[in-house]
Amino acid sequence: MVRFKNRSVFVLCATCYRYIVVEVNQPDRKDDAALVLKPVSLYVSILNKVQQTYGDFGVAAIRSGLSAKYCNKWTRIAVVRVRHGVHRFVTSCLPLLQMIDNKTVVVRTLYTGATLKQCYRFIKDHQKSCLEKMWSSLKTDDERKMMEDALMDLSALETFVGMKKPESSTAV
Repeated sequence: MVRFKNRSVFVLCATCYRYIVVEVNQPDRKDDAALVLKPVSLYVSILNKVQQTYGDFGVAAIRSGLSAKYCNKWTRIAVVRVRHGVHRFVTSCLPLLQMIDNKTVVVRTLYTGATLKQCYRFIKDHQKSCLEKMWSSLKTDDERKMMEDALMDLSALETFVGMKKPESSTAV
C-alpha cells in the first residue's frame, strides 16, 4: 500500500499531509482592515501559479492533495493542505502569488506543519499576539471585546481539527 504524505503549515501529521499557514496582505490597505478571502479563490490562484512555474507536471503533482482549509478575514491567515513531497512546489510558489480574486496581495508563509492540530496551536498563538498589538489602538472595552471575539473565532478551524463538533441542522 502506498502512503501519501502531505505538507501543512502547522504540524507533522501521520496522514502524510503538510499544512501551510500563510498570511495574505494587500499592500494598499491598512493593517486593521478586513480582507475577505475565499478558500476557493486561494486554491485557484495557487494552481495557476504552480501552472506558470512548474507547468502540467506541477499541477498534476499537487492537484490530488491541494486544498485551502481556512481563511480569517481579520488576521488574514489561511491554511493550505498539500501532500508531502510536492509541498515544495506550493511553498516555492506562495511568495510569487501577486493576485487573488483580482486583488493585489503579498503572501507570506508563516508556518509549515504536519498536522492540522499543530497548525491550530500556532494560529491561536499568532492571533493572540495580533490581538495584543491591536488593543492599543482601540479606545473602549466594547471595541476590544468585539475585536477579541472576531480574532479569536476559530470555530471554522476547530471543526476541521475535531475539537468542536459541527452543529446539526435538524430542528426539534
